[in-house]
Amino acid sequence: MKRILTAGIAMALLTTPLLAATSTTTLKVPGMVCAACPITVRKALQRVQGVSKIDVNFPQKEVVVTFDDAKTNDAALVKATANVGFPSQVVKSAK
Repeated sequence: MKRILTAGIAMALLTTPLLAATSTTTLKVPGMVCAACPITVRKALQRVQGVSKIDVNFPQKEVVVTFDDAKTNDAALVKATANVGFPSQVVKSAK
């Protein structure tokens, strides 16, 4: 019984990274109105664990974020921008 339990735990640990996927989310950030705003938004998103790429489109007031969905999610990204004074909303999310 102990070996079966140990084997089950080992399998779970080995397969969990395989279930993680890269996701991409586009956030609308209407509060980005000056040249410094995208820098602040980018830095806030860089602090979110699992974020691997951030593309800020200042003229469109959008940010495309690529992240590991096993480490973070859309809600955490929205919270990160709101915490630095830039409320955002998810426009598009894809795995």
